[in-house]
Amino acid sequence: MYEWLKLIHILSSVLMVGTGFGSAFYMFMANRSNNLQAQVIVSRLVVKADWWFTTPTVIIQPVSGLALVYLAGWPLDANWLLWTYALYALAAVCWLPVVWLQIRMRNMALEASANSTALPALFWRYARYWEMLGYPAFVAMLAIYWLMVAKPL
Repeated sequence: MYEWLKLIHILSSVLMVGTGFGSAFYMFMANRSNNLQAQVIVSRLVVKADWWFTTPTVIIQPVSGLALVYLAGWPLDANWLLWTYALYALAAVCWLPVVWLQIRMRNMALEASANSTALPALFWRYARYWEMLGYPAFVAMLAIYWLMVAKPL
């Protein structure tokens, strides 16, 4: 049971972080292209990727992680786990507004495309917030990977 749960935990973490990195890269590059059609397509796909891939894995990670901790006999208050909880919470606090921003940016891009107008200034302000929230979330997830592997006491 432990090995299967560990496999699910690892695969879901790869899917979560991989989707996040990939989505961020494509959204960042589409926004830098100033190509409205690229921004429409990519923002729509990024929102879908978050719902289809990231959201389920965000739920699977703590459930499978806590089950692994229990099965392995680790104390819930081990230092590396406390850091993991805190970093995961930081990533979640960043990710939730990012999802909201992505949806708003997608809607603005769709509207600009439908009306043959430029993206509003609010889109670009949201893009800056979106980017700034992504950095601490990604650093937190990388640190969590290190903590999962090293398990420092």
